[in-house]
Amino acid sequence: MIDLKEYGFEQNMYDENKGGVPARVLIVHRERFELVCEHGFVFAKLKISVYHNGGTECVPTVGDFVLIQYNEVGDSLIIKTLPPKTKFIRNNYMGHLASYAKHIDSQVVAANFDYVFIMSSLNNNFNLPRIERYLVLARQSGAQPIVVLTKKDLVNDAQDKINQVTSICKGCPVLAISSVTGEGLDELQTLLHKGDTIVFLGSSGVGKSSLVNAIAGEIIMEVQEIRDADDKGRHTTTRRQLIMLKSGVMLIDTPGMRELGLWEASDGIDETFDDIEEIVARCRFSNCSHTTEPNCAVKLALESGELSEIRWTDYQRLQIEQEEVMKKALVLGKRINQRKH
Repeated sequence: MIDLKEYGFEQNMYDENKGGVPARVLIVHRERFELVCEHGFVFAKLKISVYHNGGTECVPTVGDFVLIQYNEVGDSLIIKTLPPKTKFIRNNYMGHLASYAKHIDSQVVAANFDYVFIMSSLNNNFNLPRIERYLVLARQSGAQPIVVLTKKDLVNDAQDKINQVTSICKGCPVLAISSVTGEGLDELQTLLHKGDTIVFLGSSGVGKSSLVNAIAGEIIMEVQEIRDADDKGRHTTTRRQLIMLKSGVMLIDTPGMRELGLWEASDGIDETFDDIEEIVARCRFSNCSHTTEPNCAVKLALESGELSEIRWTDYQRLQIEQEEVMKKALVLGKRINQRKH
């Protein structure tokens, strides 16, 4: 018998009177799921009448808690996906089929995580605008972001880069580590507790596999060679999965996380750039374009140095991307409605 609470389950997540056995999704295959429930580790498929015949249920992803009709001699049936407390949604405009929430399901790629490890190496892979973008995504998900700067042993200007990241990460821990020397790992471990679930954001070559192995205290992920020219490597993850460590901490490892585009990320942008939002609120005109209006608060802040040109540019870029995503979604939604009629 397995206690699902060890996998992060909370009793208030569902109504016992509605039936079904609670389970958590560990691995997603094409048409099959590996789950853990009170009966142990099981395989399950979706109940067709609920998920494929006009039902409104979201197809479960790694980390989701679901209700199943348990079958001890074959595949169980997933009958309901419980509402997630946190989630990452792919907007599918990054080279994938687009989706629009009101017309077709947007793609949730991970759910029910407590922390987002935003990973960036301190050497040639270091990119401050990318970290800002990941902060937006992490805060939009509802989880606590933690910036993990890797490969500290390979650089001499680590503190300067740490200061740059700290300046944009209000209320977010920033840790610089080396999986080779072990520097910073003890501090990182103090943030993790049994029952916590972590998900990773970061491009290839940042040292995710090395960090996972260091946290786990054993080799559970293959470490790929990194190209010297650009510090990039190949993604070692080929399927979405939730990994339980001996410590009771859980890791969600999923391919394609670096391809996440903004999807209804206005709250995440507001929180990440709250200093700019406060300046914008001081503008004389509510529809200020921040270009030619007299006494524009943004222009004054840029002139005085209160606001940096780089941060303002990053803010504008993400706002434009968010607007473009929603415009495309609206167009797609109209096309889908036309096809239906």
